[in-house]
Amino acid sequence: MLKFPDWRRRSKQAAGILVCALILLTGSIPAADVAKYHTYEELSNALKSLAGRHADIARLAEVARTRQGRTVWALEIANTAVAPADSRPALLVVANLEGDQVAGSELALQAIELLLDGYATKPELKRLIDTQAFYFIPRLNPDAAEMMFAPVKTGQKANLTPQDDDNDGRIDEDPAEDLNGDGAIALMRVKDAFGAFMIHPEDARLMKRADPLKGEKGGYAIYIEGIDNDGDGFLNEDGPGGVDLNRNFQHRYPYYAPEAGRHMVNEAETRGLMDYVIRKRNIAAILTFGESDNLVGTPNRRGELGPPSILDLPVFGREVVVEARKAGIVTIETPQRFPFFMDEEFMRRETPGRQEQQQRMRQPARRPAETIQTPDLEYFRTISEKYRSLTGIRATGPTRAPAGAFFEYGYYQFGVPSFSTPGWGIPPAGGPGAGGERGSMMRPAEEPPGPAGQDTPPSGGMAGRPGAAAQVPGVPSGTAAFDLRLLKWMDAEKIDGFLPWTPYRHPKLGDVEVGGIRPYAAANPPEARLADLAKTHSEFILYLASLLPRISIAKTEVTGLGGGLYRIKAEVENSGYLPTALAHGVTSRSVKPTMIQLGIAPEALVSGDAKTSYLPALAGSGRRQKYEWIVKGTAGSAVPIKVVSQKGGSETATIYLK
Repeated sequence: MLKFPDWRRRSKQAAGILVCALILLTGSIPAADVAKYHTYEELSNALKSLAGRHADIARLAEVARTRQGRTVWALEIANTAVAPADSRPALLVVANLEGDQVAGSELALQAIELLLDGYATKPELKRLIDTQAFYFIPRLNPDAAEMMFAPVKTGQKANLTPQDDDNDGRIDEDPAEDLNGDGAIALMRVKDAFGAFMIHPEDARLMKRADPLKGEKGGYAIYIEGIDNDGDGFLNEDGPGGVDLNRNFQHRYPYYAPEAGRHMVNEAETRGLMDYVIRKRNIAAILTFGESDNLVGTPNRRGELGPPSILDLPVFGREVVVEARKAGIVTIETPQRFPFFMDEEFMRRETPGRQEQQQRMRQPARRPAETIQTPDLEYFRTISEKYRSLTGIRATGPTRAPAGAFFEYGYYQFGVPSFSTPGWGIPPAGGPGAGGERGSMMRPAEEPPGPAGQDTPPSGGMAGRPGAAAQVPGVPSGTAAFDLRLLKWMDAEKIDGFLPWTPYRHPKLGDVEVGGIRPYAAANPPEARLADLAKTHSEFILYLASLLPRISIAKTEVTGLGGGLYRIKAEVENSGYLPTALAHGVTSRSVKPTMIQLGIAPEALVSGDAKTSYLPALAGSGRRQKYEWIVKGTAGSAVPIKVVSQKGGSETATIYLK
């Protein structure tokens, strides 16, 4: 069991006391209008109303404009009469990056209302807003989110940028259809002698991949509900849009993967968010509500995230179009030698400096970091522990492995503590109090299906012909273990989350059954749960904000030495829990060092520390750094001392020579 140094233990206790004080002061957090999901117009009106009622501390800004003309809003909260918002530490909250994950928007909206409405009456909220800044982007993907409120529910995750998914020169020409008119795009299962899937022996509503090593035989193929509109032999391989915005950022960007975009940060929404973040270098921590998790599941001691909890049934339905989407996938391999027409000996002999260049090329390249640095782990563990304690969530709903996710950019490229959560969960396997089972180790279906031209075995449905469902390379057989747990929870909670399989006569496939998990039911909790979830997540947001670094000049001292010489001492303190820069922020050079500057002419400095000093990182919880100078001056002269931390704010103190 890890033991904290005294200073860190004290910091954890202080942070817990502070958040308890915030909760007591805020009292029962009002539920307001969080017992429903908001359309884009409703959400926009709510944000405008809040910003208008609290114009002294709130400002509404446009982050981006979508393809369909909707504005991506940012609501900024800070008392700018005290100091500019960008001069103090800030927390960024981003939600609804995935179009189907709308719950995060509601949690963010309620946190905004809590902060703004509590400013005038709650001293601790006033102190936070007077000394820090909050940036909320409640809905990054409004175009896709709006489809949740359409007559036919599609479960659209990607935005609506037109895209030629199957590379056939036509765009969005083969969408899914609601064949049985139940208002939802579901799945079709059809008997097929070559099919790789079987009805799950524990729940006939579910399917699993037949395992021949266990003597299991398939007999079913699975498709997305619809027909072959373009007559190419594939069903529903080129529907509306789009780009999955939480696959479009820089870290571990999944090149050439379906819905990842033409290149990283190529969409108006993601580009707008990136431009916004780069302008707000005072952002000291990031929280996203999305379909990945590093809060319920604590990173292990190697800094790795746990496996995601992936629903198999929707993955099975998407496998059928893998072959159609292979067109255009490019595999880039780094050549190990020069091309045959370049002789290495000739290049080494004839080109100046070539030998040295060759030697450098042979050095192993430094790979991008993919694990949290050891010195940073304790911060993530402490915050994760508090999240579970405040929310009571011990296991998430469906999640996926991050690849091009914004929250990972936040840590690995932007260099700050960065967290992601779906914002809700279901009981872990075995019920409440059971261990942290997180689901299968399956690779998400959105990842590239493998190198172009790679052979993949058929796994169901019209094998050997266009439209055959091919197993995604690297994805082990789907046992539907998480599907079972989700349906048991839905049944126990009386949630109408499954569409029963109903017969339908398909024009090409013949007799099929249409059914499956209801769109949006697995990505969002029932509306009745929103008020309680909003309360606990607002508490967590306040807790996270209370941890931000806070720099100050804690002590100064002047001693006259005679002859016009003076000794000046100063101590710089970080009273927040988080350091002014994480270890990875220092490694990646993405966080500026803290600057300490003595306001004298350079020639007045006799000895001691530099007139301007830089401190890469200062740990929190009251840790201090001492500075000392001997200067020439006149008695009674004023000397300013300034400290500036990119993530921890700034402060100036004036001393007088005496």
